[in-house]
Amino acid sequence: MENLYHYLGIIFFILLTIKLLARNKTQNLPPSPFSLPIIGHLHLIKNPLYQSLAALLSKYGPVLYLRLGCRDVLVLSSPAVVEECLTNNDIFANRPRTMAGDLLTYNYSAFVWAPYGPLWRNLRRLSVVEVLSSDSVQKFSSIREDEVANFVRRLFEVSARKDTQKQDMKYLFCLLVTNVMLQIVAGKRGVEDPRDTESEKTFFREFKDIFFPSLGTNICDFFPVLRWIGFLGIEKNMKELHRTRDEYIQNLVDGIRLKKTKKDSSLIEKLLSLQEEDPDLCSNEVIKGMILMMFIAGTESTAVTMEWAMSLLLNHPETLHKARAEIDSQIGHDRLLTDSDLSKLPYLRCIVKETLRLYPPAPILLPHCSSEDCVVDGYEITKGTLLLVNAWAIHRDPGLWEEPTEFKPERFDNRTLEDTKGLKYLPFGLGKRACPGNTMGLRLVLLALGAAIMCFEWEKVGSDKVDMTPGGGIIISKAKLLEALCRPRPDLVKLISQI
Repeated sequence: MENLYHYLGIIFFILLTIKLLARNKTQNLPPSPFSLPIIGHLHLIKNPLYQSLAALLSKYGPVLYLRLGCRDVLVLSSPAVVEECLTNNDIFANRPRTMAGDLLTYNYSAFVWAPYGPLWRNLRRLSVVEVLSSDSVQKFSSIREDEVANFVRRLFEVSARKDTQKQDMKYLFCLLVTNVMLQIVAGKRGVEDPRDTESEKTFFREFKDIFFPSLGTNICDFFPVLRWIGFLGIEKNMKELHRTRDEYIQNLVDGIRLKKTKKDSSLIEKLLSLQEEDPDLCSNEVIKGMILMMFIAGTESTAVTMEWAMSLLLNHPETLHKARAEIDSQIGHDRLLTDSDLSKLPYLRCIVKETLRLYPPAPILLPHCSSEDCVVDGYEITKGTLLLVNAWAIHRDPGLWEEPTEFKPERFDNRTLEDTKGLKYLPFGLGKRACPGNTMGLRLVLLALGAAIMCFEWEKVGSDKVDMTPGGGIIISKAKLLEALCRPRPDLVKLISQI
């Protein structure tokens, strides 16, 4: 049997090579590096992916063709061509089928990965109108405020200890965001008592192991024969991950279903109510897919943005002082920052926007897929081609931004100038498949960052600057976790101690 797989693999690769060589002679493709038989350009792809692709784009131009195994890939860093593909037509409104999509998204009923068509439109209406609308974002403001207050209290307790004042900011930000998402989704925290820090550590470790693994592509998506032979147990591990996730999500749904409440105060209650009205629109798979989307898309990426923002502020204390002066002038010292105060803090918003420009959570936007043959920027693109938009390269293009690698929140000061940036700035994607939860995520980042700046004095650990080296992976996280020193501001000790 092993010999049979071996021979079939050889035949498949030979036929694929012949097909590719014949097609590439006749098709008008975008600029492309020299490729190897079978693997195509896979040997040129290094980690992190966004930097590797940016290097190729700088050499071959902002419209690049790659062949990765059996997949055609179109890579873009041209705002005009991105607009052509994502906003001017629906050809690239689809998502590619992947092993992760097949196994982890409830038969593609998760809104982010659903194929473009009637199902996606129904899920979009359900997500944008019922779950992530401006009314819903406002309704959940008290949850954000309560959890940010717990975040401030935890910082205060650690800073008061004599043995250590050093804070693991990545953990604290992740715990904050996870508890907010759980409250929104299921109406409960990971651990009901926020002062039980040991139980929270255990809870978060388990939650992270279940929901932080990505939904990205893997080697089997480019060489399907590897999936057939169970290469490295990748498919087996994904199936086990899905089983664990499904069990966790199903327990949340069952717990609320048994309560038979009609409050619609949590996402699950809202979805169960909609299911009673229209079981076809809001099936069990759709409900679980929606919950999965909230946990995956709404946790790690939001926490990572907070960590990058705090790292930048520690390396630029003058910016931190300016943000604190704005907060002091607008809020004072008599109460903690609230969700309704955020509109009064334009400079704080500039800091977060500049953080997202330098370190967009998804530096390569989620992949799109062409639903038919088309022409892009004069080049012939075949049906089924993967489209990758390198937002990181666009955000750091010296032809589009002045001093693109510098941290300058002031570049977003002028509202008129900001409006002209257009497609130069796309941390949340673009077009029909843009991130629908960006408003909710931004509010939490602003509130947490504003409260941390308002209540504490911050210092780096040691005299060196915070290490800003990015790690690999789909989400652009820091290679070295952020640790920082903080102490409560004297004028705010009384206020913080009462939280």
